[in-house]
Amino acid sequence: MATLIGVMGESGSGKTTSLRNLDPASTIIVDADGKGLSWRGWRAQYSAEARNYTRLSGQDEICDLLRAVSGGAPHVRVVVIDTLNGVMVADEYARRREKGYDKWADLAWAVWDIVTVPLALRDDLTVIVTAHAQTERDESGYSFSRIKTSGRKLDKLGIETKLQALLHAKCVDGEYVLGTGVGSSESTAKTPMGLYEAQAIPSDMAQVVRDLEAYYRG
Repeated sequence: MATLIGVMGESGSGKTTSLRNLDPASTIIVDADGKGLSWRGWRAQYSAEARNYTRLSGQDEICDLLRAVSGGAPHVRVVVIDTLNGVMVADEYARRREKGYDKWADLAWAVWDIVTVPLALRDDLTVIVTAHAQTERDESGYSFSRIKTSGRKLDKLGIETKLQALLHAKCVDGEYVLGTGVGSSESTAKTPMGLYEAQAIPSDMAQVVRDLEAYYRG
């Protein structure tokens, strides 16, 4: 079973930027948004020619890639899907003329496939999915953030339940950080018990991957 990590956040919160320290030699980035990456010099690190960057937004294509990497590319240790919302929007656009409940059910199961396929992949593989966050605020000022979805079916399924860890990307006092969920009830962010003590850590998913690998080795 691969390790599945989520990173959610508002636009501009540093979700994609948190990927900058991953090793291009052992990472594949699936750009479902089709907008490129967000740090200086990324094109020198990731490209179709280097076989570590691709623009895919279809559920079947992404799931096939995950299975192919697991079975035939042992040098790849991390696959990133940036973002899940890109998959949702692409599916919704393709079905824009369809009516009825089936359209939304199919969309939900398409995303669900992407977060369940890693359960059958090799143990030394990490899959990172990024997603936009939806923040709701009440009259008292209390706010709560979760992964933004398209349709009530996905809300009921609960994407977060399939993630071993979910980090909350945000910018605090001009600095990008990742909320761990420790001692906080402001979001669905979560990390395994004892992995972190701080409520926020530096925005570096390469370090998070290393931390989880060491944690699971005991």
